Amino acid sequence: MPMIARILEAKHRMKTSVAYARPTPQSNTNIDGLEALKTADLAVLFLRWRELPDSQLRMILDYAESGKPLAGLRTSTHAFRYPKGSPNERLNDGFGTEVWGQRWIRHHGAQSSTDVEAVADHPILRGVERRFHARSWLYVVEPLVGDCTPLLTARAVNASTGKDWSPQPVAWAKTYKGARVFFTTLGHPEDFKLEAMRRLVVNGIYWTLGKEAPRGGADVGIVGGYDPPAAGVPKR
Repeated sequence: MPMIARILEAKHRMKTSVAYARPTPQSNTNIDGLEALKTADLAVLFLRWRELPDSQLRMILDYAESGKPLAGLRTSTHAFRYPKGSPNERLNDGFGTEVWGQRWIRHHGAQSSTDVEAVADHPILRGVERRFHARSWLYVVEPLVGDCTPLLTARAVNASTGKDWSPQPVAWAKTYKGARVFFTTLGHPEDFKLEAMRRLVVNGIYWTLGKEAPRGGADVGIVGGYDPPAAGVPKR
C-alpha cells in the first residue's frame, strides 16, 4: 500500500495518507492514522482479523456508512475478528458480506497460485491484461452478495483441495450506501510486481471516485522501488 500511495501521488496528483498497524504490521489491536478518514474522499482498506478498540473501529464504520466510495483488497473480506459475545462480533462476517459483497469462506491453499481472466468490459480494466497469472492463492467467494459486477475470474493452479474447481470472481464492482465500491481478492505481495495488478488497483481507485481512468489505463510505473522504505510513507 505505501507503494500504491507513492504512485498515486507522483503520477496521479492524489494526496494520500497511509495508516499503519503499530507497533508491528501483525498487531491487530491498533492502527495509527485512521483520523485521516474524517476528511478522506476515498478509503482503501487492506485489513485482516483486526480487533480494534471502539474508538478506532468507529472511524472505519462511520466512513463506510457515510456514502463515500471504498476500495478493498484480499483479506479485507475478513477484516475483523472479535471474540464470541462481543458487541462487534457480527462484523466478523457482516462487514465483508455487506460492504464488499462477500465474507471469507475458504481458499485453495498457500502453495497454489491463480490464473486470472477478464470477463467484462469496464473502465476498471482499461489497460489490464485480459489474462495473467498471480501469486495469490484463490479465495472462494461464490455466490457474491448484492449488486456485484464481476470483472475478473480465476482458477486455482496446483490447488490442495478438490473442492470448488469452478472459476471464482477475483475482482468486482458494486455499490454500498449509494457509493461505488471496488474489491479484489488478489493482493499477495508478489502480485504487485505485476503491472496488471497495480493498474487494476489504481483504475479501481479512479472508478470509485467517479473519475475516468486514463485511456489505455493508469500509469503505474513503480516510484522509488518495489519495496516500501523502512520508515514507510509519512502521513500528510
